[in-house]
Amino acid sequence: MKKEFNLVKDCSQKILAISDTMEILNGKWKMSIIACLCYKPMRYSELLKEVTGISGKMLSRELKDLEINELIERHVLNTSPVAVEYQITDYGKSLKQLTNTIADWGFIHRQRIISGMKKTTNSKS
Repeated sequence: MKKEFNLVKDCSQKILAISDTMEILNGKWKMSIIACLCYKPMRYSELLKEVTGISGKMLSRELKDLEINELIERHVLNTSPVAVEYQITDYGKSLKQLTNTIADWGFIHRQRIISGMKKTTNSKS
């Protein structure tokens, strides 16, 4: 009985932790932004080009959110005109393994779906 209670408690704690994580990383763009910044600091315009499909307004909103959660830092560069660069924090770097795992799963999933579509197309011929 006690072991069963611990399993339920462990499951509940994991679900809560996942919920907290998804709350911070929610949306379509945050993981892509984090993944980009794990490789190098980038200016706003570079991120806008790299994260395909994101609007400027959405990028600004997501960057502010990531900064509030201490995952990235914003640095105003002493240039003319003034430029802003974003970089991953040490805390944000803890997500690099997660972005790699998600990317690996995404590659495998894409291949699986594409090969499944090819099989379906070939069987209809």
